[in-house]
Amino acid sequence: MSELLLALEIIGTISFAVSGALVAIRSKLDIFGVIVVACTTAVGGGVIRDLLLGTTPPLIFSRFYIVLIAMATAVIVFVTSYVKRKSFSTMSTRIEAINNVFDAVGLAAFTVMGTELAYVHQSAAGNAFLILTLGTMTAVGGGVIRDLLTSNTPYVFKKHIYAIASILGSALYYGIRLLSTTSILLPTLAGIILVIALRLLATKFQWDLPKIKDLD
Repeated sequence: MSELLLALEIIGTISFAVSGALVAIRSKLDIFGVIVVACTTAVGGGVIRDLLLGTTPPLIFSRFYIVLIAMATAVIVFVTSYVKRKSFSTMSTRIEAINNVFDAVGLAAFTVMGTELAYVHQSAAGNAFLILTLGTMTAVGGGVIRDLLTSNTPYVFKKHIYAIASILGSALYYGIRLLSTTSILLPTLAGIILVIALRLLATKFQWDLPKIKDLD
């Protein structure tokens, strides 16, 4: 179980670090800003989750290797973007597609990991509302902070099926987890597949929640 959670954490960290770094680069931040935004995107949701669970200091401070992975990922993205800087602006559509894929993978991995950590935590035992909230917060919290740091309206509030995908993935994970108490493999696969599928389909078919567009 611990190995699977570690794998999810690393996958989510790399995916969200790539997403955060790309957003920071498009916002024309310097390399320090890119690293900070990438790391915040990768660990922000987990820090919020731990604080709400009363886990202080947050787990990230005893897992500094996660920050190092996020930093290394940010540097790689920055250097690659610098080398390709002359074509970076003309590749906006492809970059957006790449960012969506990494964002979907990170969202799925952190949704499942956050839900599991809340599920096994003593203070959240049996509280489905809290477990689903913390699972979703783990997944979307870092992205909200990322967007605020880069002066953007948080993506989760305006575009495609984002938080809803995380909520549904967390609920599916939790439901199967209740029935399959001996292994987290089945609920993990189910939750991850659902979140990634919903995010990619929402992007492809432009699924959005209702909003009021034409206001005077």
